[in-house]
Amino acid sequence: MTKFSRRIGMALIAGAAGLVVLVPLQSLAQPAASAQQQAKPTVVLVHGAFADSSSWDGVVRGLQARHYPAIAAANPLRGPKFDAAAVASVVDSIKGPVVLVGHSYGGSVISAAASGKTNVKALVFVAAFAPDAGETALGLTGKFPGSTLGPTLAPPVPLPDGGKDLYIQQDKFPAQFAADVPVGKARLMAVGQRPIAEAALNEPSSEAPAWKSVPSWSVYGSGDKNIPPAALAFMAERAKSVKTVVVKGASHVVMTSHPDAVAKLIAEAASAR
Repeated sequence: MTKFSRRIGMALIAGAAGLVVLVPLQSLAQPAASAQQQAKPTVVLVHGAFADSSSWDGVVRGLQARHYPAIAAANPLRGPKFDAAAVASVVDSIKGPVVLVGHSYGGSVISAAASGKTNVKALVFVAAFAPDAGETALGLTGKFPGSTLGPTLAPPVPLPDGGKDLYIQQDKFPAQFAADVPVGKARLMAVGQRPIAEAALNEPSSEAPAWKSVPSWSVYGSGDKNIPPAALAFMAERAKSVKTVVVKGASHVVMTSHPDAVAKLIAEAASAR
């Protein structure tokens, strides 16, 4: 073997040795990153009446930037008991800890859906109802003055089963529901709004709510026209909210108009020990 050949052979051996060292280091680093990712709770976002899962888009971006896995669950809006069962099935499908987040009527849903779920570590109420057993969304809305929702509702839509679906009149939707959202976007939200069954707003919470045993956080806007801010403050205090954020002037869809504030609070709840 020539001197040149010996040098090439030694270089190849050295290169191979380097690869042998590098490959294990890389393979160790990847599982470590995966383990760190898996350690973060999954955030399950539950929309409320007259909204849909896209109302969480800005919040999802904020959570993803913080490396939190998120699921924007579809809320059937048929009644707290039925809807809670649907959301509970999503929670059951997730391995590891969960943070349940509810907007508006979605707060009633997560209060029931988290009951008995040992993997739910926190609840976050976003301009949301936090009913006690026997309370209804409609009753809590009327507990304090300030809601202007009633006159903006469209005539109920009859359903085949004898029930009725409720919508907000599209021309009144921006001012009532999303006053601090750009008008063009608010009009699109009005067209795509999901109706809620009239009976759902009158259905009492049937069991002790999860917020009595699971730590909760709360965020809402001082300009909410659907649920009076005084009612939201009352429910947050009663639930012994770990932290309550009031966004000055924000509308009922505070998660759409101020997604960063909402995502930040969710991340705080998710990282709490």
